[in-house]
Amino acid sequence: MPEQTHAHFDVVIVGAGLSGIGAAYYLKTRCPDRSFAILESRDAIGGTWDLFRYPGIRSDSDMHTLGYAFKPWTAAKAIADGPSIREYVRETACENDLERHIQFGIRVLRAEWSSEDAAWTLHATKDGVPVTFTCNFLSLCSGYYNYAQGYSPEFAGAADFAGAIVHPQHWPEALDYSGKRVVVIGSGATAVTLVPEMAKAAAHVTMLQRSPTYVVSRPAQDPIANWLRAKLPAKTAYRLTRWKNVGFGMFFYRLARRKPARVKDRIIGMVREHLGPDYDVATHFTPRYNPWDQRLCLVPDADLFDAIRAGGASVVTDTIDRFVPEGIRLASGETLPADIIVTATGLDMQLAGGMTFAVDGVAIDLAQTLQYKGMMLSNVPNLALTFGYTNASWTLKADLTAQYVCRLLNVMKKRGLRQATPRLRPGEVEAEPFLSFSSGYVQRALAHLPKQGVRKPWRLNQNYALDVMALRLGSIDDSMEFSNPDPERRRKAA
Repeated sequence: MPEQTHAHFDVVIVGAGLSGIGAAYYLKTRCPDRSFAILESRDAIGGTWDLFRYPGIRSDSDMHTLGYAFKPWTAAKAIADGPSIREYVRETACENDLERHIQFGIRVLRAEWSSEDAAWTLHATKDGVPVTFTCNFLSLCSGYYNYAQGYSPEFAGAADFAGAIVHPQHWPEALDYSGKRVVVIGSGATAVTLVPEMAKAAAHVTMLQRSPTYVVSRPAQDPIANWLRAKLPAKTAYRLTRWKNVGFGMFFYRLARRKPARVKDRIIGMVREHLGPDYDVATHFTPRYNPWDQRLCLVPDADLFDAIRAGGASVVTDTIDRFVPEGIRLASGETLPADIIVTATGLDMQLAGGMTFAVDGVAIDLAQTLQYKGMMLSNVPNLALTFGYTNASWTLKADLTAQYVCRLLNVMKKRGLRQATPRLRPGEVEAEPFLSFSSGYVQRALAHLPKQGVRKPWRLNQNYALDVMALRLGSIDDSMEFSNPDPERRRKAA
């Protein structure tokens, strides 16, 4: 079937989630002369917060940092539920007239750069029909995981189980778990969200984990933020709260890396305070790794611990032998009875929505590139890839990335050059893994991810304050090659 060619844009943003709507806002306000489109593979705004509909879906970061820098979060709850976040993103798009720039149902499969044209050609599909778009700059805001399917290992005997097996990424709208026995496999952010919420209606919910995760309770409401908002203008209160929370997050992360034993003792001590002296915290809530080797799990107002103490939920630490008709048989020989099994086993990590890339006819292997300033790729022109922090809120880095892209576009226009390429010479910088996390979803994907270097600007900071200095105030020429003069400007100069 022949491709249908669509319009040309100065900038194409891929993804209409939290990152994509933020990127569009900055383009509209800081580069008002640029045309842009947002291509969204699904039929709705919101990205993650529209896709995931499992019970209790919420943020695991506070909304004063997960929210946009330009739009204050004004609700009392700082740890917000999924529908509230989805509405926040939609409201942002509506208030800034961004909805008319979105084209839904467009799945971008391949991007090909032409230096002669100083443009990307995007090969996509819409309703099964091939379509193409062209743009001068490509901003990828499609997240870090596969939207089509989550990670679900093969369990022996799964076909024998008499009940329902559900993955949180594709939650059945009509699933009724009231009065049912539920086993949630996993111990990450999704599992600790599901368990207390499902325990409100289920007969009993068991969180089955192979190994423990660090779980930290935090108040759902931020009393300081709410006090500031009552006393100060909304934007001022929001800005102060944002920096307060950023500062605390950086302090805690730094302390955890420098004094892991001390932080570990404190986290586990807080769990003991919640669950009481008789609970086996050593088995179920004492990880084998140090804090921040993996992301910490946040539970608002100790809801998980409350569900355990009330008897509506429990934790089992064991490995799975196989599924059986009545539930799950463990390696220890015990059988966990279940009517519903939820496989909260994680995400399938995937950058750029699985797109492939070529520059002047040469295929680009992302695993052979180095990330540049946490957003661009070595020797790949006019492309930004939004990837948030692993140790803080995603949007903190997404905001900075969007602002830097605008800064870069305006510099290119001022200089009359159409191409900006982070230029890395062979052997110039030693490469390291993209992320140092030991989480399973990261380890499974590392071989397919870009690398990072041992020094700036090829090294990830994972530090908001350092990135503010580097991306807002630092040199824009640092290892950046500007080229490809604008022929129109050259003709006028002649």
